[in-house]
Amino acid sequence: MTRRALTLTLLLGVLLPTARLTAEHPPAPAQAANTYPAFDAHPAEHVTIAADPYDTKDKASCFRMDYLKLGFMPIRVIVTNDGDKPISLDQARINFITAAGDKIPAAEPEDVERRATVLKNPSSGVKLPIPGLSNKPKSKDPKIEADFNEFEYQAIVVEAHTTRAGFLFYDVADVNNPLKGAKLYLRRLQSADGKDLFYFEIPFDKYLTTQSK
Repeated sequence: MTRRALTLTLLLGVLLPTARLTAEHPPAPAQAANTYPAFDAHPAEHVTIAADPYDTKDKASCFRMDYLKLGFMPIRVIVTNDGDKPISLDQARINFITAAGDKIPAAEPEDVERRATVLKNPSSGVKLPIPGLSNKPKSKDPKIEADFNEFEYQAIVVEAHTTRAGFLFYDVADVNNPLKGAKLYLRRLQSADGKDLFYFEIPFDKYLTTQSK
């Protein structure tokens, strides 16, 4: 998982005078992973991971930016460690796998900022990168930077008997009905002795089933 330097906090202090500094409707405190509709439990490893999509405007009202409108799906990842030793996500890979089998990595703020810039001014850029040209947005968006700083999953270590949670954002703009048949796939989580845990696979159909009732 990529990690940005803590100096981002100092940068936000400069950029945020005109942005909403705190979430207007913060998400509810995270509960144990097995209380969510979509989860994968590994009893032998004492670890359970849930994926909770924020796929409606009302549910995603905690964010400063309308990510769904921009084509990004916020997914809350909840990791519960019921074991007696910590686990590490320092080397973890957490990908959104579409029903067609396409792998989508978690987005960085720059990915969202680039999309937002194009939608605000279509003549200012293109959605896809052009080889040989810089693909960075011209300026940082303070709302997007603040959301990632506050909400992005950042727990490198999940201590024993602890639940950690945070959001990852996935670019599903080109996927029709993105949750149907899709799953969140996690690998390279490690035990305290550095051994990889068995991979986690969380089908979003489990979540969709509860929403249709």
